[in-house]
Amino acid sequence: WCLPAMAPLAHALALLAMAVVATAAIKELSLDMAKNSFDDQYLHCSTEMTKNLRKLQSDDFDKNGEFKVGWGNATKECDNRRLVSYSLTKDETVALMAYTMKSTGLYEKFNKATREAGESPKKYKNEFPFKSLHFLLTRALQKLNPGRTCWNVYRGVRDIKFNTEPGKEIRFGQFASSSLSEKVAQGFGQGTVFKVYTCHGVDIQKFSYDQREKEVLIPPFETFRVTDVRNQGKEIHLQSTRNFSNYDCGSLKGDIMGT
Repeated sequence: WCLPAMAPLAHALALLAMAVVATAAIKELSLDMAKNSFDDQYLHCSTEMTKNLRKLQSDDFDKNGEFKVGWGNATKECDNRRLVSYSLTKDETVALMAYTMKSTGLYEKFNKATREAGESPKKYKNEFPFKSLHFLLTRALQKLNPGRTCWNVYRGVRDIKFNTEPGKEIRFGQFASSSLSEKVAQGFGQGTVFKVYTCHGVDIQKFSYDQREKEVLIPPFETFRVTDVRNQGKEIHLQSTRNFSNYDCGSLKGDIMGT
């Protein structure tokens, strides 16, 4: 802000007001194990889920028009690029493209829903119209990194300050975008920058809408230990420790899929 000449007291008050506005724009959140996350790894039911995929997608599209449109746009983008993979199905490839098309805002709604849908099986069943996308992204990451290659990556988060301390065990509780480039991450990080050693995140540059972001996607169930907190919490260092899920084939329990 450019301030015209003014009396010292008025000038001081104006500067204070600007500081308050800037501070108010930064939210504070606790970094923890994200207990309400829907974190299924589908370890014992991937075949059954694949068989029921069309029904899952149909139900999701009926309840979530934005997802249906976003999926259609991602399908066209993959077709235009002639994007194919020997490791992934077409649906898994389209899922990665749909997630990374940031202009649609789909990833924000999906991540918010993922962080909350694990509160209860009922909430997952009735309030999570992204069941097919969650499954496809999970399977894509599992297939693309079967040997668990580890990466040093960077994740920038705008306008959020995370409260945590060294030694604490945490999860992101959502599919978390990160980058192999610290410079790219800093462009997103006006609140917090994470320096992460991930062993379950996957380099998805080939399948990303904007390959310049050098994206590595971290799953919601990967667990980290906080190893360092610097610059008053603006820089947080994380070390991968394990995978942990509260849900195990939750999408196949009871009548969630109408079975």
